[in-house]
Amino acid sequence: QVQPVESGGGSVQTGGSLTLSCTADESIYKAKCMGWFRQKPGNDREGIAAVEVDGSIAYRPSLQGRFTISQDKAKNTLYLQMNSLKPDDTAMYYCAADDFNCFSDNPVYSDMDYWGKGTLVTISS
Repeated sequence: QVQPVESGGGSVQTGGSLTLSCTADESIYKAKCMGWFRQKPGNDREGIAAVEVDGSIAYRPSLQGRFTISQDKAKNTLYLQMNSLKPDDTAMYYCAADDFNCFSDNPVYSDMDYWGKGTLVTISS
């Protein structure tokens, strides 16, 4: 396994919740940073949240409070808990990792080294 693998996407109604999971080979999971991104139809990819190896976390301000990033180091798994979902959250969600960078002004560093193929989240009204 040379790239992260996302799971947990699906279709839910407005107001519902989903938890996405990202499993990674240990060599990737030990990277400096792991994060979640999403790409809405017709939009650029945007960073959601990231966690650095020292435990520091950064969130996209507009999503903080509804989305929570966490990890289970014993399982080499990263999670994204998403609550109070809205149709505007419909997107392909990606997990990524980087060996050297984590945060930026966005606030998540966007050009990470390792990317999963994504999992689709669809929110219906």
